[in-house]
Amino acid sequence: MIIYNVTCNIPETIESEWVHWMKHTHIPEVIATEKFTGFKMLKLLTGVEDNEGVNYAIQYYCNSLSDFESYNQDFAPALKQKTFERYGEQVLAFRTLLEEV
Repeated sequence: MIIYNVTCNIPETIESEWVHWMKHTHIPEVIATEKFTGFKMLKLLTGVEDNEGVNYAIQYYCNSLSDFESYNQDFAPALKQKTFERYGEQVLAFRTLLEEV
């Protein structure tokens, strides 16, 4: 299994609106690409030094690296752009690709 992990830092002032948007708009759009078999949205409870705001990790699960590559090429640019148009630089994202062992 391949896990596409997106860790986001969000200002506390927009946290509840961002969480709602993620759960009801963005994540459903990602899942609708049919490249992922599921997801989890997690809130980080440990603090990060010199880090303001709150942090979330969204983990999307896919069966193969080719499914992820297809998502990344065919769908990710437009979805990232929609997020940027909505939040600009308020939301910082760090993306990693993991393989279950």
